[in-house]
Amino acid sequence: MEVTTDLIHTGTLARDASHVLTVLSTAQKDAALLAIADALEARTARVLAANAIDIEAGRAKGLSAALLDRLLLNEARIAALAADTRKVAGLPDPVGSDIESRLLPNGLRVTKRRIPLGVIGVIYEARPNVTIDIATLCLKTGNAAILRGGTETIHSNSALAQVIQEALAGTAVPATAVQYIDNPDRELVGQLLRLDQFVDVIIPRGGASLHRRCKEQSTIPVITGGVGICHVFVDESADLQQAVDIVENGKTHRPSVCNSLDTVLVYRPVAEAFLPKMAERLKRHGVELRATADALAMLQQAGHEARLAGPEDFDTEWMSLVLGVKIVDSMDEAIAHIRRHSMDHSDAIVTRDFANANRFVNAVNSSAVFVNASTRFNDGGQFGLGAEVAVSTQKLHARGPMGLAELTTYKWIGVGDGHVRK
Repeated sequence: MEVTTDLIHTGTLARDASHVLTVLSTAQKDAALLAIADALEARTARVLAANAIDIEAGRAKGLSAALLDRLLLNEARIAALAADTRKVAGLPDPVGSDIESRLLPNGLRVTKRRIPLGVIGVIYEARPNVTIDIATLCLKTGNAAILRGGTETIHSNSALAQVIQEALAGTAVPATAVQYIDNPDRELVGQLLRLDQFVDVIIPRGGASLHRRCKEQSTIPVITGGVGICHVFVDESADLQQAVDIVENGKTHRPSVCNSLDTVLVYRPVAEAFLPKMAERLKRHGVELRATADALAMLQQAGHEARLAGPEDFDTEWMSLVLGVKIVDSMDEAIAHIRRHSMDHSDAIVTRDFANANRFVNAVNSSAVFVNASTRFNDGGQFGLGAEVAVSTQKLHARGPMGLAELTTYKWIGVGDGHVRK
């Protein structure tokens, strides 16, 4: 696929901007972020007018109320974006910090120092707030960004990108440090994935098909994540009331996000006591249960409605009020199920047995593993990172919530006094 001249021009501008960003002080970057926050508030009416066009187009396409809400901007949400931008400005800057330093026996001092990744390409779907989230995190860490949002929010995203660039024009940060591809042609996504001459990393934020396309077509390193089939295992020692609370929170708090709960695995000796309690609580929220035959019989005997789980149900990221239920005969079976069906995002155990907790944590290879806590905590803000650009489920170079530090790499610095190698 040939890359167009326009996209090469975009990449060139982004690369040049990244060279400027890498030598800016924290104060200069923070001043740019504060300018963006002020501009968001000053230009709220313009952004809302653009968003109204997207919302109207979404209604015409028959988008669901839930999806339309994800696309919607209003005065309160823009005010929140401005507040979040100021919050990012107040976070510690990882760039320039030393990860480690050592003095070698020959007197040479070697240091690993954090530096920006360079140019980050982000391909995302739906929510227009991502435009601000990504741009601010990239700027704080001295990275230039090339953004490509979904067609559903093209007017909103274009307006937000324009606000960012106008705000940057009066700062030390080049306006071209944040660029938005506003052409809806899907071929441009493929071209961006091959812009390896200018882009250092691609971060997709969207569904499984987007992540698959990026992995298959990109000539640039891709950080995948944001797709998860999340599990809770309730073992024989679990506090069953606590387990009900954790399942309820994981499934119903925000069912449409990647760290929401998809499957409950219950150890057989406690299944008869636990499943009716869980079903009674989830019925308040209208959760549909998809259960294995033995779990289905147990639920129906207790007077609760459920459906027999189909062959694909345990491989489905529900993103809705549907929950898979399976009874297991051992922790080994629970771990084997998770290994077979998990997407390495978020998994949890409810237990009062320290040995079981430790074994589960060591055996389950997800980006975040929880003990007696909801999977909903796998989030940069909840982990105290301040913000996140994505949740990575791969192992290189970042894993789990990607905060500011994860948007950096490092260089080795060697300082000597006339040292020569013999």
